[in-house]
Amino acid sequence: MRAARYHEYGGTDTLVVEQAPDPLPGPGEIRVRVAAAGVNPVDWKVRDGSVRDFLPVDLPAIPGRDAVGLVDMTGEGVTSVDIGDRVFGLGGVTGATAELAVLSAWASAPAAWSDEEAAGAGLASVTALGGLKALGRLEGRTLLVEGAAGGVGGAAVEIARALGATVIGTASERNHAYLTSLGAVPVAYGAGLAERLARLAPNGVDLVLDAAASGSLPDLVEIAGDPDRVVTVADHVNAHRLGVRVANAVNDSALLAEAAALGEQGRYVPRIDRTYPLEEIAQAHAHSERGHVRGKIVILL
Repeated sequence: MRAARYHEYGGTDTLVVEQAPDPLPGPGEIRVRVAAAGVNPVDWKVRDGSVRDFLPVDLPAIPGRDAVGLVDMTGEGVTSVDIGDRVFGLGGVTGATAELAVLSAWASAPAAWSDEEAAGAGLASVTALGGLKALGRLEGRTLLVEGAAGGVGGAAVEIARALGATVIGTASERNHAYLTSLGAVPVAYGAGLAERLARLAPNGVDLVLDAAASGSLPDLVEIAGDPDRVVTVADHVNAHRLGVRVANAVNDSALLAEAAALGEQGRYVPRIDRTYPLEEIAQAHAHSERGHVRGKIVILL
């Protein structure tokens, strides 16, 4: 199969497109013929070796964790899908940006979602849902999402709105119209956030989800008034010190199915910043590393 790979840790220049062995699904896994794969910040952090102490990989490695495609092989014990079913989901830390990928968690891709949208939904939706569920009941409550224009933040905005929350989202001013399109009340992040929020939500915010890891977690705790009302999916460094809960992304088919159900209802549509062909995997990683991504970056195969 054709795949993007890197044979050593390093920059985007380590990425090549070449022939690689076809992967085989193990028990409880499936293999898909990939139509599109997501690009997430964790992909380039794994590739450049900055997280190798707790996310080591065997080299050469294929970047990518989430993908959409047609099932072409099932592992032992899998009875929930048929060959040819269109699914989106998650595999290991690596392995998705290839013509064939093994998934350990998946759900049927909503017919309303394009391949690009379905490829962008896997990691973003389970991360967002994990954080939102940790916050508890959302209906009738005001939620602040820090970093609302990114892939996870945008998913959190749409899903929280679908679950009945009023959502205020932080982003740079150039992304305010985008947040409005997601259903959030936009506000600029950074110094003076508490004062701006006081004007937007005079009764205060009930809950906060940090999807930015911008160093703002202490301020978010002060805004919420209690660390128990704050969850981060991004700032592991400060969370323990502040007593804030961390919600980590998990390969959970139930969460993917929940996201898919909202997609079927038209209440969650993964937003795509830009797509790249497989041959431009290096440019896609460079785009992600530069930041300021509105939604998800996706590789088309």
